[in-house]
This record gives sequence, structure tokens and C-alpha cells, in this order.
Amino acid sequence: MAEFLRRLRQRKLVQWALAYVAFAFALIQVLDVVAQRFGWPDQLERILILALAVGFFVAVVLAWYHGERGAQRVSSTEIVILALLLAIGGGLLWRYERATSATSSSEAARRNPEQIATAQAVPIPAKSIAVLPFENLSEDKGNAYFADGMQDLILTKLADIGDLKVISRTSTAKYQSHPDNLKVIAQQLGVATILEGSVQKAGNQVLINVQLIDASSDNHLWAESYQRTLDNIFGVEGEVAQKVADALKAKLTRTEQQNVAAVPTQNAAAYDAFLKAESLAYKAIDSYREDDFLAADAAYRQATALDPGFALAYARLAYNQMAGHWFAKRLPPRQLDDVKATIDRALALAPELPDAHLAKAYYDYWGFRRYDDATVEFRRTLQLAPNNERASQGLAYILRRRGQFDQALLQFQRVLALAPGNRENWGEFGITYEVLRRYPKALAQLNRALAMDPDYEDARDFLVRALLFGSGDAAKARAASAGTNNWRLTYTIAGDSYNLIGPRAYPDFFDRKFDAALRDWDTVPKTTEDERLISRVARVVIGLVAGRQDAVRPECERLKPLVDADLASNPDALGPLQRLSWVELCLGHNADAIAAARHASEVLPLDRDAYFGAFQLEGLAEIQARAGQPEQAIDLLQRLLAIPAGETVSIRRLELDPVWDPLRNDPRFRALLKKYAGAPPIAAASGASP
Repeated sequence: MAEFLRRLRQRKLVQWALAYVAFAFALIQVLDVVAQRFGWPDQLERILILALAVGFFVAVVLAWYHGERGAQRVSSTEIVILALLLAIGGGLLWRYERATSATSSSEAARRNPEQIATAQAVPIPAKSIAVLPFENLSEDKGNAYFADGMQDLILTKLADIGDLKVISRTSTAKYQSHPDNLKVIAQQLGVATILEGSVQKAGNQVLINVQLIDASSDNHLWAESYQRTLDNIFGVEGEVAQKVADALKAKLTRTEQQNVAAVPTQNAAAYDAFLKAESLAYKAIDSYREDDFLAADAAYRQATALDPGFALAYARLAYNQMAGHWFAKRLPPRQLDDVKATIDRALALAPELPDAHLAKAYYDYWGFRRYDDATVEFRRTLQLAPNNERASQGLAYILRRRGQFDQALLQFQRVLALAPGNRENWGEFGITYEVLRRYPKALAQLNRALAMDPDYEDARDFLVRALLFGSGDAAKARAASAGTNNWRLTYTIAGDSYNLIGPRAYPDFFDRKFDAALRDWDTVPKTTEDERLISRVARVVIGLVAGRQDAVRPECERLKPLVDADLASNPDALGPLQRLSWVELCLGHNADAIAAARHASEVLPLDRDAYFGAFQLEGLAEIQARAGQPEQAIDLLQRLLAIPAGETVSIRRLELDPVWDPLRNDPRFRALLKKYAGAPPIAAASGASP
């Protein structure tokens, strides 16, 4: 040991070490300045600092080796000691870096709920798969529905297997059938394998080719061709799913084996009608048009008529009917009873069919807001099909309706793990932040959804609202709304003036450019009586807020019998109630206007729907402010400002939106703005779980 210390002093190891530390410290200061200027990520800076730390050990070795006047003599004992020092030092640094990264990621995820959904550092499970759109090789391009349907049926079977992570169709729809960059796509979707396929249909003959590819190596794990006739094609999707599961060494429970092996129908005509219905149903959920939902209904009914034992067709028919009820036109009670009978038929034929339980869940949720019953069915669906995206979405939506917004954010993260490429999930994630008045985070998620699909109208609508309510920036909102071509008037959400006037016109309205807002409505395609009625009432609202009551009153007199007739068949319909309240206000029937708006708020109160109920309260406050009840209006606004309701009320909106002009000079209103002006946005609690 004495000899070792003598050599240490002789070779000036301490001086070398101090010189290196001084040099490294100066270099780190320079790097920090450069990193800030050029926006380098923290990870890059951390890597450079670690490199300098490892370099310290290298410098010490060189100093020892060359320190004795260039003698370059090192004993074997010294070599062992230096090697141990380097190994121990390098190991400690490696462990420190991993611990720091893990701690930083964990802390960041705790502070930012969306971190979990966007992080790419999570290991990709070996038993994970994405099914890309199947290529239609048929000469008749009208057979594209057949290829799409085959992909969907295989995907449905795979989703039933709990030992697999299966990415939803909504996340893979944007990709090509046989892309060149499989490794990149797999990383984007968080999967280890990709299933590609093609379908060629000619008359009664069908050729299906499928191949399972390891995305990291581009190696084929399994491939097979199926030459079948339409009378002998049944069960191919189950065979493919089983072969994929075998190739990935996935273990299936007895129920999963039964579901995968189950043949939905052995009737060729029913099978073909079902695949057409599936294609039409996807179109309907994109358009929200009643006629598209009805077209899908007809095709499903044709399938069940051809095969009365076709349980999957009954289940998908019921789901499509409930989607049309929610997004297009409400079904009367008798038709809702018919939907329930369809679900019961599906469950009687196949009690363990995930799609039947999914349809029952949305029947309870969309039909009656029976959240407890719907939650039971959503969870049952996920027990039977752990990768079912729609069931996972449903749980998130219900949490939001119940006002459990922090838990809804966490559930949306789980949905995003199943479907990271689904525009809808990012959009709904953003809306939830908007409710919490965390508008910058809302904008980030909504912009991400639009980056995936610039034609995603829902995200654009909510982006316009977040810009107006979050910052009051009418110019940016106007630029965003310029891309809104599909007004979807039959999906006009009841409640407040924003939803009635519409995202396309509201930036001009918000900016008090009332004539421009009216011109926006001049270009709206109006093909049905409902659309024409909504358009006429929206123009009346613009005119009233602009102070043109005398000019619009004759139109209101013509509208009154129409809105009365609209409500005659369903007195609790929220959209017609909102339209009636503004028409009554226009006619000077203030008490009737308030009564109609109040009835809407009673039909859907906050304690029944914490998300959508806020619209009805805010709509009532708008009417009260203009119908001689300013104090009551301010009471409602104070109530809404105190809770997560950023989709309806914000300080910037109250300050700038002309709909609130009647309250501008009210001392209580000014005091309300002052009270909440500096309030932080409502933050979701950390660590909660559904």
C-alpha cells in the first residue's frame, strides 16, 4: 500500500484529476448555454454529462500509465486495480442513470397524466400485434368491403385473447396494406408484430393471404393462404387468430378458445350482407348522418333475416342503432324496446359474445344514462375481450359523465394504450382537459388528433372552442374553423349559444362581426327540414345578440309553430327546448323562454351528467341574462365557475363573448370576473384510479 501511494504522488494523479474536473465543469457550462439556445432535449444533455464522467476514469488511467516520465510501465496488480475502478465506476454511473431516468419518468407521469400515454420508453410486449388494412386484390373494386370485413373479423377474434396486446382497427386504418416501414409503424403502435393480408374475390371464389411479421427483424413468423368458396369461408377468421396466437405462444382460456373457434354464420348470403353492413356502419360513425346509420341497419337486418341464428349480426345491429340514437336522431321509446329485444336475442344465441355485452352496455349508457348497469356490461365485455377499445372508451366516458374527471384522464390513458393511433381518443383526452379549464393541455391533445386526421371535425370543433374560451383569440379560432366544412347540423349539441351558432360561425360572432357570422350560415348545406330549422334559429340568435330584435321578430313568429311541433312528440328533447327558449325570447315571451331553458336543465341536471349537464345550466343562464333575471344568471355562472365546466364557462368567455353583454355593467358580474380572474385551472388529482 505504501508503494502504491508513493507511485500515486509521483505520477501527480491528483493534479490530473483536478485539471480534468475543472475542464469538464467549464465545458458543461458551455453545453448548458448551447442546449438552451438550440432547445436540446434533457436526455441529450444527460448523456453528454455521463460521457464526461466516464472520461474522468479514462483520464485517470492515462495519467497513471504515462505519469512516470513516459516510462509506460504498469504492473499486473496495477492493471487489475485500474480495471476494477473503471468497472465499478462505470457500473455505478449506469445504475445512477437508470435510476434517475426511472425516477424522472415516474415523477413526470405523476405530474402529467398524459405522460403515460405518450411515453415511448415503455417496453413493447413480445405478444403484441397490429392488423393492417387488408388489400383488396379483386378486379371489382366494389369488393373492398369484403377485404375490410375480413380484417375486422380477424381483429375481433384476436381482441378476445387476453394474453395478447391487440391494437384496434381505428389506430391502423390510416396505414397502407403492405408498407415499407414496418419497424417504424410497429414503434408508433407499440407492438412487436404486424399481420398483413390480402383478399381476392372473384365470383364464388375467395383467396385470402395472411402473414405475421416480426417488425424488429422483418422476418416472417407465419404465413398461410386460404383458397375457399363463399360457401366454405366460414371460420377462416378464427383459424387465422388461432395460428397467430400459436405463433406468439399466447395462452387461451377455455372461454377464449370457444370464442375464437366460434363460427358466426354458415350462410354465405348472410355473411356477405354482414360484411357490407360493417362497412356502412363505419361510414355512419364518421358522418353522424341518420341516413348512413339507417343504411347500415338495413344491411344488418338483411343478414339476420337470412340467418336468424346470426348472433354477431344482432349485436352489431343493436350497437349501430344506439350509435344512431346518440349521434344522429333520438329513437322513440318503442324503438328502444326493439333494440333491447335485439340484444336479448343476441345474448340468448351467444351468452358469452363480447359484442352482445358491448351493445347492452351502450344501450344502458346511450339510451338511459344508467351508468352502473353500463359499467357492469363494459367490464364484462373486457373480461371476454380484454382488447376491446369501445368498452374501454365507454368506461372513460362514464367516469366523465359522473364528474370523476381525474379518473377519466387515467382511463383514457388505458384506451390510448389499446389505440394510440385513434384520433377520437386523443380528441376525447383533450376535451377532458378542456372541462378542467386546462386549455393549453387541451389544445395539445386536440392538435395531435388533427395531425392524425386533418378532416376530424369533432377535434376541430373543440379546438375552436378551446381557443375562444381559453385565450379569447378569435383570429386563431377563425383560422382553425376555416377547415370546418361538415357542419353536421343534425348533431347540433343542445345547451349554449356556441353549440347552436356553431364552430364555423362562432369566431365571427365572438368577435362581434355579426354580418360575417350570418354569411357563414349562408354557405351551410341544408338538405332536411331539421337542418333548415336549426339554421333559421341560429340566424335568429345572431340577430338578437346583435340588437336586431325588430328585424328578426317576423322570422320568430314563423318559427314558433315549427319549434312547438318539434317538441310535441318529445317534450324533453334538449335541442328543440333550446331553440324554443330563444324563439320565445325573440317574441318577448320572457317567462316562457326561461321556462323552456329551465326545463332542459331539469331534464339533464348536473347530478345526472356532470359533463353535458353544464351545457343546459349555461344555456339557462344565457336566457336569464337576457330575460330580466340577471341575478339568477350570475348565480348560475358562479356555480359553473366553481366546478369543472370549462367547456361552457371561462373568464375569457365571460369577458369577451357578446352573449353576456346584458351583464357587463352589473357590479356582481364584474365582481365575479375579478374573483375568478386569477384562479388557477382545475387540476386533476394524481394517483387516482377508476
